[in-house]
Amino acid sequence: MRMPETTTPAEAAAPKRSRRGRPGYDRETLINKATEVFVSRGYDGTSMDTVARELGITKSAIYHHVKSKEELLHLAISRGVRALDSAVETESLRENVTALERLHLAVRASVVILIEYHHSVTLLLRVRGNSPLEREALEARRNIDAKVRALVEAAIAEGGLRSDFTPGLITRLLFGMVNSITEWYRPSYPVDPDTIAEAVTTMAFQGLEA
Repeated sequence: MRMPETTTPAEAAAPKRSRRGRPGYDRETLINKATEVFVSRGYDGTSMDTVARELGITKSAIYHHVKSKEELLHLAISRGVRALDSAVETESLRENVTALERLHLAVRASVVILIEYHHSVTLLLRVRGNSPLEREALEARRNIDAKVRALVEAAIAEGGLRSDFTPGLITRLLFGMVNSITEWYRPSYPVDPDTIAEAVTTMAFQGLEA
């Protein structure tokens, strides 16, 4: 005859173990992961099915947080746009320093933001205006460029920058250097963001000659 099972006091006091299912994502984590997928696969070539598969969740889990792939792109790009715009705006309004110093600080801050929001800024730089959302992102990029160009113009007017190059050319060259970081930077890169930012500003404004 089988004796009835009993539970010891220690077993009764032990926490219940729950079955482990697929990992879930909160809204911020979902945006981060989806941004990585868009960068690696390309936004136009990535369906919501692909995003769900890459994240190991169902499409319904994604739609719990966003209404569409376009909204997901908007959220992915917006964080980089806001961070870049805020950084450039903050340095542009800094008081008691020259326009050239404000430009130095704006470029340096842009490098740090680009690294911190690497995938988001990469997406921002890749949009081509194929939809109203992408055209809005392009306009945001132009607004940031305009703020930097205003700093360049002020620095030239103060005599801090050479005047034989146009402000537009200088702005494009500066941010060509900054934006190129999206092509090669990876979190495993053995140089910290502040050192990279310092290297960019030094090369941009002082050159490489010892």
